[in-house]
Amino acid sequence: MKRVLDKVDEKILAQLAENARLSHNDIAVTVNLSRNAVRLRIDRLERDGFIRGYTIIKGSATPESGPIRALMFVYRKDRMRGGDVLKYVRSVQEVVTCDVMSGDLDVVLHVEAVSVDRIHKLWDEISALPEVLNTVTSFVLTRAKGSPHGT
Repeated sequence: MKRVLDKVDEKILAQLAENARLSHNDIAVTVNLSRNAVRLRIDRLERDGFIRGYTIIKGSATPESGPIRALMFVYRKDRMRGGDVLKYVRSVQEVVTCDVMSGDLDVVLHVEAVSVDRIHKLWDEISALPEVLNTVTSFVLTRAKGSPHGT
C-alpha cells in the first residue's frame, strides 16, 4: 500500500529541498512539532523512499554570485494583533531583518535568498498568512551604500 504524505510531511520535504542542511530544530519551529517528532518523520520519509539522498549544488564563491536581495513590505490586517506574522518571519532564515514601522507602512522585511524563485516562494508563504492584508516586494538592483552582506 502506497503511503500518502500529509501537509506536515510535504512542508518538511519542501524545506529540505530548499536547504538540506536545516536542523531538525529549525524545521520543528516551522511545522509546530518537537525536534524528535521531526527526526522521526524524516527517518520515515527516508525509509519510505520519499527522500532518496541529499546533495550539494556547487556555486561560485565570487562576490558577483552573492545573494539576491529584496525588500518585502507587509501590511497586516490588524497592526495591534499581528504577532503571528512577526513570529513566522523570525523563523525564516532568508529574512535578514524585520522592521516594524510607524505611519502607513507596517512591516519591512530585508530578504536575502539564493534565487528569485526562493523569494517568490517566501512571498507566497507570507502573503498567505491569515493576518496579512497585502504585500509589496521590490528587488534590490544595486547597493549604493552599506555592507554588502546586509549587516
